[in-house]
Amino acid sequence: MGGVEDDEPPTKRVKVSLGGKRGLANNSSHLEPATGSLYNSMARPLPSDGGDEEMVGSKGIIKKMEFVRIITEALYSLGYEDSGSLLEEESGIPLHSSLVGLLRKQVLNGNWEESVVTLRKIGILEESTLKSASFLILEQKFFELLGKERVIEALQTLRTEITPLNINVNRVHELASCVVYYSQPKLVGSSNGEVVSGKSRSKLLEELQKLLPPAVMIPERRLENLVEQALNVQRGSCVFHNSLDSALSLFSDHQCGKDQIPSRTSQVLESHNDEVWFLLFSHDGKYLASSSNDRSAIIWEVNGDGVVTLKHKLTGHQRPVMSISWSPDSRQILTCGLEDVIRLWDVNSGECLQVYEKSGLSFVSCEWHPDGNRIFTGLIDKSICMWDLDGNELECWKGQRTLKISDMAVTSDGEKIITICRETSILILDRVAKVEKLIEEDQVITSFSLSRDNKYLLVDLFNQEVHLWSLEGDLKLVSKYKGHKRSRFIIRSCFGGFEQGFIASGSEDSQVYIWHRGTGELLEKLPGHSGSVNCVSWNPRNPHMLASASDDRTIRIWGLNSVNLKRKEKQENGVVHHCNGRA
Repeated sequence: MGGVEDDEPPTKRVKVSLGGKRGLANNSSHLEPATGSLYNSMARPLPSDGGDEEMVGSKGIIKKMEFVRIITEALYSLGYEDSGSLLEEESGIPLHSSLVGLLRKQVLNGNWEESVVTLRKIGILEESTLKSASFLILEQKFFELLGKERVIEALQTLRTEITPLNINVNRVHELASCVVYYSQPKLVGSSNGEVVSGKSRSKLLEELQKLLPPAVMIPERRLENLVEQALNVQRGSCVFHNSLDSALSLFSDHQCGKDQIPSRTSQVLESHNDEVWFLLFSHDGKYLASSSNDRSAIIWEVNGDGVVTLKHKLTGHQRPVMSISWSPDSRQILTCGLEDVIRLWDVNSGECLQVYEKSGLSFVSCEWHPDGNRIFTGLIDKSICMWDLDGNELECWKGQRTLKISDMAVTSDGEKIITICRETSILILDRVAKVEKLIEEDQVITSFSLSRDNKYLLVDLFNQEVHLWSLEGDLKLVSKYKGHKRSRFIIRSCFGGFEQGFIASGSEDSQVYIWHRGTGELLEKLPGHSGSVNCVSWNPRNPHMLASASDDRTIRIWGLNSVNLKRKEKQENGVVHHCNGRA
């Protein structure tokens, strides 16, 4: 693989040295309500008889009245009107009081003054909440009058009803501007038809529900939200969870087994003629690219049945191919040679589209800009340059920006470039804000990878550890992963699995290591290779597919233990072994 020494010539192996506010378009004022929305009923706290509330459930912590009301709301929200009404009748526990029902009816019918009066009769609302709710109702009245071109009445509502509330002054000014431009619906925020529609009044009910206490108006689909929370807790506590949410069931507590982790070799790919140093799945998961000491790169296709076949072998580099970078749309690929040129390839045809060169200098790393029209490169003089796809240099950052052998990552907004700038430091360069941050380690850094959400960086170290750093706010080390072996070569790790909940790494003991990202627990050691495992990549679209690259000149595709492939067969466009077992 590649090392990090600046002066050591390339050999068979390069070794590592030891050295909110909602606008007018939304037809709503700016408020700070509770979350949720209203389905088609509203509720207020029901009076208590003064005694102890009846509880249900084995723990005795669920209030029966709340429980029944939430079930009733669920029935109504699912469209089971008769069942909801029957539950109210049989239980003697109404979903909401008559006052709240009246308020709902008045809002839907557009009886604005009566709505405000009823709102005050509820009697348990704080004055600030009461004013904010009244503002919402009267604002809707204002827009409907304006939508009907009753401008004088709308202005009167603004002056005599909305303004005296003495809240949301900026919003009042915005409403006043609407009077001037009422004939231009886009400036008002909606078409006249939409302003007076029932849909608009239903949205008002939703806004009121967010603002008023939950006991007054039960949040829409509250029971569903509670069940989802329970499932999320179960999923979060499941160390081996690596399946789609459709696998979760309400009929039993959720618990995955190790069979959800890819741990059985499903294929062995043998088309490289020397050590395989790097591999990476495309963003859409349909392709896998690998690069080797044999100075070639290969594009593999992941077929619909999960079988991986050779698509193109890319040749032309004069030195070993160190790294690969996929375009955002997975249609093109960059290959970077060891102190060599960078080549741009078309994935479909396998044609080399462009060769990037800089006089007197060679490249050590490459990465795409998220717009797909530019690329970033690290050069041997430790600078970073940005190019267009035609090979024109657009911008360059000089200085100690990168090492002779270096990884590179670019955040999804294209603003931050991440490189190894010194043996123990990673540079985060904000090229827009012109701000630099450093991740400082005590050990030599050999490689890193950026999480899909740009929030975390996985750092591989010389001391046989993998560190997880948080990039949000102040840079912070949050986890360490140990157990794999490395003493001489660059070994790469990756994020992977469902919601990138796992960490995988190669190892010099010929095994693949898998940890739980959150707990740091070592879950699996996968034997099978006969040489150092240099790199791993997890399919971003298939949490059950993992690939590993090794000194034994092979790539292994790992799948679930439940996969039982008993046959061995050869593909015409590359040697592919289908295996039943780990070896």
